[in-house]
Amino acid sequence: MDFFDVISVDEARKGTIKTFKEYKFDIEEVGLLESNNRILAEDIYSNINVPEFNRSTVDGFAIKSKDSHGASESIPSLFNILGEVQMGKATSYSIKSGEAVYVPTGGMIPEGADGVVMIEYTEKLDESNLMVYRSISTNENIILKGDDIKIGEIALKKGRKVTPEVMGVLAALGISKVKVYKKPKFYIISTGDEIIDLEEKLELGKIRDINSYALYSLIVNLGGEVVGKSIVKDNYELLRKEVEKAIKVSDIVLISGGSSVGARDYTNKVINSFNGEGVFVHGISIKPGKPTIIGEGEGKLIFGLPGHPVSSIMVFKAIVEYYIKTKMNIESIDFKTKAIMDFNFPSSSGKETYQMVKLKEEDGKVYATPNFGKSGMITLLSDSDGYIVIKSYEEGIYKGEERDVFLF
Repeated sequence: MDFFDVISVDEARKGTIKTFKEYKFDIEEVGLLESNNRILAEDIYSNINVPEFNRSTVDGFAIKSKDSHGASESIPSLFNILGEVQMGKATSYSIKSGEAVYVPTGGMIPEGADGVVMIEYTEKLDESNLMVYRSISTNENIILKGDDIKIGEIALKKGRKVTPEVMGVLAALGISKVKVYKKPKFYIISTGDEIIDLEEKLELGKIRDINSYALYSLIVNLGGEVVGKSIVKDNYELLRKEVEKAIKVSDIVLISGGSSVGARDYTNKVINSFNGEGVFVHGISIKPGKPTIIGEGEGKLIFGLPGHPVSSIMVFKAIVEYYIKTKMNIESIDFKTKAIMDFNFPSSSGKETYQMVKLKEEDGKVYATPNFGKSGMITLLSDSDGYIVIKSYEEGIYKGEERDVFLF
């Protein structure tokens, strides 16, 4: 394959999905508390109605709503009090016209009642007589049986992340164990004679490993697991040995650096040395991140990410994250906001450009200002609030137009 036979971001995504269409992440069953932040591997159907009975949303008196029509502070409606509903217990009361039963918030609505008047709008004359000073409509202050979730319907879809809210739904359905995807296993390899780890002494000409730590955070946030992390010098045999080790224990191998064209870059050769399709992408029309490699070795997905931190992170978000979300059917909402561009910016012809921006608010409006810098500068990310995506077919962006800003 020729170096830098560049394809679009969309083609790279589709090519990766197609090459690994048969690859499936394993599924496991875990306890409800263990499922936090995991991805549901099956649709969750409700085997009950939620709630299982008509229940009150306020403290008040259950009545027939039509009996309150016309009630006001000057002309209240009069009701006969039958008793009260006990929390956590079924009620045997059956209400007829002119009768009322006290119901606490969450309590069961007696048969015959179709509304609850809040206690604030009532007054007890004695233990048996009640005055109501406000009219109510049918089903006011009531959650009907199955209003929340009906029996037999899908309560949670496959691909949903188990958040505190989702865990609450599962608990409401009485589900103690759920099937989730096993965490995708990643192995990160940083390459380069100049790369050193954090505890090593920084000498002139050396660079601390940035990418593996940034990628580690991205992987964990995505719901993955890093099973190995290493630094390898610019040596073919050393790199191949490390990739061979990584393939055995991970689902995805990330090689940071070594994706550009150069005598000391071995990623392409290493990937092609394993059984499998080898390198099927070498160059993506994305800025930053053009010299990205994607390949398959021994049935495992291997990415050759650019060495520059910003490029590496943006390619991970554009390609790797997309792959994981697609394969695991992850329902996700991008954290983004609308902002008005306060600058003109031409795009690189034929490239999908990820431009870092800072946000500022003026007179109730949010504006985006470009944050320029080279992709090797990690502060380009730390000093930015997010980024905008300029598609390959666009000529650029214009001052005053509104764009989506994807937030970090």
